Amino acid sequence: MSDGGGRNWRLVRADTDAVPPSVRRFMARARRRRLRAVLPWAVALGVAVVLGALGWTVYATSVLGVRDVEVVGTELVTPQQVEDAAAVRMNEPLARVDLDAVRARVQALPAVERAIVSRGWPSTLKVQVVERTPVAAVPVGEAFALIDAEGVPYRTVAQAPEDLPVAKLAEPGPADIETRAALVVLGSLTDELREQLISVSVPAPAQVTLKLRMGRTIVWGDDTQSESKAQVATVLLKRDGDWIDVSAPTVVTIR
Repeated sequence: MSDGGGRNWRLVRADTDAVPPSVRRFMARARRRRLRAVLPWAVALGVAVVLGALGWTVYATSVLGVRDVEVVGTELVTPQQVEDAAAVRMNEPLARVDLDAVRARVQALPAVERAIVSRGWPSTLKVQVVERTPVAAVPVGEAFALIDAEGVPYRTVAQAPEDLPVAKLAEPGPADIETRAALVVLGSLTDELREQLISVSVPAPAQVTLKLRMGRTIVWGDDTQSESKAQVATVLLKRDGDWIDVSAPTVVTIR
């Protein structure tokens, strides 16, 4: 640049060798300090980006969505019934499936005692079913309702299974006092009594009666002291008599 006969000025870059070594070392250390200061932030940003992308993939896309519902443990119900009860949308992100809600819906099936629901990555929902086990058959009209150890009626059959006793109850159910009395008595029976048992009648909580093979009857009374009553009744089976009263197990009657 000139201004009428004045000097001409020009900017030039100094050669590296023109910079003193001490200055170069100072500048290099400064650059390294800046890099060390920035590096943790850069790493944190990179990790955040990776985690964000991973979270978005897992929770917001169908990449890891439900492709299959695997059902095991079914006999009384079908896998399709369990899958329908689970009501999980295909391709719904597996990580977002509410396992507790699925379990509750499956356990609402009458024949299901409990269900175990888990995720099988990358795309399978696993449902393990534990079905109810019958302990007695209750006459209901021309059919029979099977009840489990909790007194839940969960299945109706045309005929009572041969390996189950008949429980004559007016309103079978977990909250029914007669049902609970019958279950206590059934749970206390010895093998000998259980083998001969045909039916248990509970017209009232304190009027439990057992009908055995060979036309024998055991008057049980209420469900208290049931284990003692079972032991006494088992011993009395060896004696003659078709009518055995163990309602007071310390003072029994047989005829």
